[in-house]
Amino acid sequence: MKNSFKKLVTTHPNSGYSIARLTLGLVLFPHGAQKLLGLFGGYGYSATIEMFTTQMGLPSVVAFSVIIIEFFGAVALIIGLFSRFWALSFVGMFLGIIFTTQLEHGFFMNWFGNQAGEGYEYSLLVIGLALTILVNGSGKWSIDSKLSKK
Repeated sequence: MKNSFKKLVTTHPNSGYSIARLTLGLVLFPHGAQKLLGLFGGYGYSATIEMFTTQMGLPSVVAFSVIIIEFFGAVALIIGLFSRFWALSFVGMFLGIIFTTQLEHGFFMNWFGNQAGEGYEYSLLVIGLALTILVNGSGKWSIDSKLSKK
């Protein structure tokens, strides 16, 4: 158990990995805050669960997981706590997004509103940043770096 915890929090003391982690956390935080708290023009928890389950047909456990991962995962990435776990969660979530809603719309995002939905280019960027964190850890400026020294 102790060895697994050490692997989870061990990180390369590189500031570049911290930048990747902070970028991903800061970009995803507003999306999570929309879904959980209704901030930034979002609808909040109940309405988001309703939309995911009734309009999109997702199981309630998936809808709940998306909200939790997007909000708490983003916060954890910002502070650098268990970043490998959250990065893996984001990889899984965004692969799910690609295969359930974006693949049929092609690569490009819907910048001009001329597609029926969004392409998967944004999701690939998220996955790339998350894989960087998964492989290398939280980076120099993180709680994980402090925990790995104990």
